[in-house]
Amino acid sequence: MRMTLRALALSAAMLSVTAALAADGTTKGPNGEQPTPAKSVVLTPDQEQKIKDGKFTAALVWHEMSEYTNAVNSGAHDEFKRLGIEVIAQTDAGFDAARQKADVETVMAKKPSIIVSLPVDPATAAVVYDPARSAGVKLAFVDNSPAGYVHGKDYVTIVSDDLFQMGNKAAVAMADALGKKGKLGYIFHDADFYVTNQRDSAFKATIEQDYPEMKIVAEAGMADPARSEEIAQAMVTQHPDLDGIYVTWAEPALSVLSALRNAGNSHTRIVTLDLNEPAALDMVKGGNIAALVADEAYNIGVTAARSAAGALVGVDQKPFLVVDSLAVTKATVAEGWKTSLNKDVPASVAEAAK
Repeated sequence: MRMTLRALALSAAMLSVTAALAADGTTKGPNGEQPTPAKSVVLTPDQEQKIKDGKFTAALVWHEMSEYTNAVNSGAHDEFKRLGIEVIAQTDAGFDAARQKADVETVMAKKPSIIVSLPVDPATAAVVYDPARSAGVKLAFVDNSPAGYVHGKDYVTIVSDDLFQMGNKAAVAMADALGKKGKLGYIFHDADFYVTNQRDSAFKATIEQDYPEMKIVAEAGMADPARSEEIAQAMVTQHPDLDGIYVTWAEPALSVLSALRNAGNSHTRIVTLDLNEPAALDMVKGGNIAALVADEAYNIGVTAARSAAGALVGVDQKPFLVVDSLAVTKATVAEGWKTSLNKDVPASVAEAAK
């Protein structure tokens, strides 16, 4: 469910950012920022000691809790613990902007040195975080920042995925599954969300530029995930000979999988983005799903925490930091789950993969 809610959280501030930003092979931030690898964020031993000596505190103010958020949260907790920073509050807004505002007001009573958060509604989020900004709290954001906030002045950094890399790796995984040739279907997110737009366009660009014997012969936009099975049924009916279908994220991919099963189609391969237990089960059982491409969600939390902690001792960060991604297949599912989410693969998937 991560992509549905996460994409909605980004919608209000995305109107000036389109899929074209990924066309040059480079991920761009929500405001067109150039990306910097998250692995470049390092602290010296002296800086880490200053942080530990500072007896700082942190609050984690989340938009909602999900498997993805849990992984980010875990990374932040672990890094704060390593740096001697006490996490004094953690909140879940239930995807409600007003509730997130109340959460910030509540945690401010505890006077945190740092807040790490993903804004529910970036367009209106300035009023949510203004009490913290005014108090000099170091703000590090995941995926987006409040409209009107200035990097380096109002917040430390934004940490997100390398979006072009994710779409590119999905294309490479599809090519690997099909022997670099075949007819493809392409189900993209038909809405103005910079996360999905860049991932989708990167897949398409990679196929068109790098794999001349692979052709996208069917395209369908999906604005409402609830209609994904209907869209998939139409595509499969019109193009029963498709060798592969790209789907913009994992939950709609399950609807595509259902449409293929209902049609008795066991040959069309699916590649999609984000980890999902039912999708992984089909993959390890040798079903239609060939690969799942995921980001290093745990490292998003680590990077956000480290960046904010460094800012407390005068370490500046670039405006848009991105973590790596990985293609998860049957052969790498256990390793992939651990790398992305820093947790063991679900028992059902581990058992089926034996």
